[in-house]
Amino acid sequence: MRKALIVVDVQNDFCEGGSLAVAGGADVAAAISRYAERQGGDYAAIVATADWHIDPGAHWSQQPDFVDSWPKHCAVDTPGADFHPAVVPAIERSAAIFRKGEHAAAYSGFEGADADGRSLADWLREREIEAVDVVGIATDHCVRATALDAAQEGFTTTVLLDLTAGVASASTAAALTQLRNRGVGLTGTPVVAH
Repeated sequence: MRKALIVVDVQNDFCEGGSLAVAGGADVAAAISRYAERQGGDYAAIVATADWHIDPGAHWSQQPDFVDSWPKHCAVDTPGADFHPAVVPAIERSAAIFRKGEHAAAYSGFEGADADGRSLADWLREREIEAVDVVGIATDHCVRATALDAAQEGFTTTVLLDLTAGVASASTAAALTQLRNRGVGLTGTPVVAH
């Protein structure tokens, strides 16, 4: 079975020091690079997703509710939108980057497009990928949404939780229940702030 690794949103704004930092993000970034070096040969392809906002409307807010609205983050052509330095070795192995959310909220990598305008689902199908492993930030938001969409698109989907960081324990637990209920495989334990 041809398999791809999807590295979700490991960007500066989602790691320590960023505008929407997730505790443990930098450690997860480094762990993903180590994993890609060690296990990269197990995959037919590695791809990455990235938040890439120009004006996403109510997704950005001065008074965010941290459910549907968030502090300004991952603005196009800002350092916060760049991949975290610790994940760059993994990104350098990736065959494509799918950017999402220019003018609207976009949590799933399957809402993004590569430099040629292709969707992630189409890109994977063109390469006869049947299964995906999902890693990255945040377990309870963009990792969850990407994994759910992967499963809905018909890919055998597993989240490698040791290579994810969650925003909060309650929302991460709810996300894991939702993923299990949709037939997504889960291995390991996510990094979660308490």
